[in-house]
Amino acid sequence: MTKRIILAVTGASGPQYALAVARALNGRADVELHLILSEAAKKVIALEADFRPEDLIALAHTSYDEKNIAAGPASGSWRHAGMIVCPCSMASLGAIAHGLGTNLIHRAADVALKEGRKLVLVTRETPLNLIHIKNMLAAKEAGADIVPASPGFYHKPKTIDDLVNHLAGRILDQFSDQLGIDNTLFTRWGE
Repeated sequence: MTKRIILAVTGASGPQYALAVARALNGRADVELHLILSEAAKKVIALEADFRPEDLIALAHTSYDEKNIAAGPASGSWRHAGMIVCPCSMASLGAIAHGLGTNLIHRAADVALKEGRKLVLVTRETPLNLIHIKNMLAAKEAGADIVPASPGFYHKPKTIDDLVNHLAGRILDQFSDQLGIDNTLFTRWGE
C-alpha cells in the first residue's frame, strides 16, 4: 500500500537535508511524496545550494504552494503517514508549536498533531535562545519529534554529502515503523 509523506521545506539554512530525504524517498513504490516549498526556502536554496527548487519539486509526486491552505494536507480527512519539516526555521517552529496556521506548512503540521500523525521537525539554528527551547518543548509536548540538524561524526564522514546523508538517514529512521524503510543512508553505530 502506498503511503503519503509530506515534506515541507522552510527558509532555514540546510535545504540540502530536504533534498537528501526527497532523493531517498523518490522512486519507492510504497511512498508518495508531497512537497510544500516555502518562498523563503526558495530564496535560501538560491543562496546556499547547488540545486534549484525545480530539482526538489521533480522528486515529489505532488507539490503545493505554501499559500494554498485548501490543499489536501490542510485537512484532517486527507490521510498521510506523516510529515517532515526539513529544515524547520525557528519562525515555523514557533508557529507550529502555538497552532498558528498562517500558511500550508503550519496548517498541515497542526493537522498532523491534531490527528495524532507523525510530525518530525528538523530544527536548524544555533545558538538557541530560551524562546526556541520553549517552542521545541511545546512542539514535543504536542506530539512532534524534534530532530535537530546536528550531524554525527562517529561514521567518520569524508564529505559534506556524508554528513547530509547521515542526518537524512536519522530523519527517515523516525518513519521506520510507518514505512518499514530499510535505511542505508548512513552507517549505524557499531556496524
